[in-house]
Amino acid sequence: MVAGSKITQKIRALQIEGSKSLTIAWLILIVALSLCVLFPLVCVALTPKATDFRAVLSSAVWKGAVKNTFVSCVSSTALSVAIGYVYAYAIVYGEIPMKRFFRAIPLLHLVTPPFVGGLSFILLLGRKGFITNTLLGLDVTLYGFRGLLIAQSLCFFPLAYMICSENLKNINHSLELAAYGMGASGSKIFRTITLPLSFPGIVASFLFIAVSVMSDFGNPMIVAGRYRVLAVEIYTQLTGWVKAGTSAVLGIFLVVPSAILFFLQNKITRKNMARLGAIGSRGFSATGKKRSLSSRVFLTLFCALVSLCVLAQFAAIIAGSFQKVWGVNTAFTLNHVSNLTKYTLELKNSIAFALLGATISTLLAASAAYMVFRTKCPLKKLIDTAAQIPAAVPGTLFGLAFSLCASKLNFHRSNVLIVIAIAVGFLPFSYRILSSSFAHIKTSLDDAARSLGANRLQVLSSIILPLSHSALFDAFIYDFVRGVGTMSAVIFLVSFNTPLTAIKILNLAEQGFWGDAAALALLLTIITFAILGMGKIAARFLKKRRKWWIHRKKNQI
Repeated sequence: MVAGSKITQKIRALQIEGSKSLTIAWLILIVALSLCVLFPLVCVALTPKATDFRAVLSSAVWKGAVKNTFVSCVSSTALSVAIGYVYAYAIVYGEIPMKRFFRAIPLLHLVTPPFVGGLSFILLLGRKGFITNTLLGLDVTLYGFRGLLIAQSLCFFPLAYMICSENLKNINHSLELAAYGMGASGSKIFRTITLPLSFPGIVASFLFIAVSVMSDFGNPMIVAGRYRVLAVEIYTQLTGWVKAGTSAVLGIFLVVPSAILFFLQNKITRKNMARLGAIGSRGFSATGKKRSLSSRVFLTLFCALVSLCVLAQFAAIIAGSFQKVWGVNTAFTLNHVSNLTKYTLELKNSIAFALLGATISTLLAASAAYMVFRTKCPLKKLIDTAAQIPAAVPGTLFGLAFSLCASKLNFHRSNVLIVIAIAVGFLPFSYRILSSSFAHIKTSLDDAARSLGANRLQVLSSIILPLSHSALFDAFIYDFVRGVGTMSAVIFLVSFNTPLTAIKILNLAEQGFWGDAAALALLLTIITFAILGMGKIAARFLKKRRKWWIHRKKNQI
């Protein structure tokens, strides 16, 4: 009763401080986050019975799946972080040639639809793969743990590269310069100074990628074969065996370590930011002494090898789109490309749903960030937590949650569910980038506008959002690009009337139609990069337009 009265008092204070429209916006945000984030997870938690838990805990099959998930998570994460850190070190410290080219490779791979890695792995290293069969003449298969390790490591190393490169750039290099001045060798400086100072970035990237690997669905579905992991088994138990209880239990087992890793990652990231802000300085990449020839050659060859692996994936998708039968008949054909007309509905749905999902996600994130960082509204901690929860929940579990929630509410509009799943799935990224942007805008601007008679929503629309247009645009473009190729959450929600391109590519690959799958993946990749390119052009235009507007206002004054 006391807590309820306090919230009521805060709502009244909010009405006095802002306006009725702000209060309505706050209520809409609370309802949206409760229905779309919290309620589906409650449905999952209440679905399994005690017998479902006993059945899973007593089964050797599920114990094996848990073990496989743990082993693949640790192995793939460790290898991804190792590749990403060495690659970042080469770019920041290595004094290697073609830095601009090598710097673009991880970013290029990062915006590629996630299923491209698994599909290209089969085309290159499968039983009829270009490398294994055509070049080496081997009749082997890398399906299972080894294949999954390779596919996931190449898929997630760009994340480690981004985190570790930022950490390396922010290291205070005066310690390294002092060590050089005292005659320490480059290898000793790396072991005793650079590497220890890199640990916060390494740990943060390890925890972040571990969550992503555990929730990865596309690569295990295509590459793992009989190597069972929980992310795939959650889907299989519901769709193949109609065992919602077992699927929910497996999802709960998967979300617990994911949530722990997520909160540890957040904590370490905040500590690292505070530490850098206190004692760090934005460093300079050169440390005053040239690297040895052997280290430069090694780092150059390493970056070249990783880049070759990434580019080979794109080459495999392109080649597979124009070969009659991959690995059997390499004659040129346009049949697979002409077959793309069969999949116009999938492409339209993917683009339309991603567009709506990205719009809703950006609006929700902007509203949540504004309520948390710019107002004194009640339940700020709840809003902050609910906006970040999807980052700690594997996509397959959220898809299961939406499916169970829709079943309980007797709601069967799959198109609406898919849009909500995309919006919720990428909400944490939008929220983080907009929170950072809003937090850096001086509150004195709000006070000045309020003193001139503007209400809170007018402050948001006329000051906060215009000043954060770059962050808004980045959040929207990221959500849209990732939403076009999303798979894990929406695979539970697609229907005959709402097919999606990513799911269709997965089905074609499972059925052995590699040419059609490669052509469709190539088209979706081209669309993704085209959207990204148009987004960058639009962002530059808006930036120039804003500078022109500010200059005009100054001249008028």
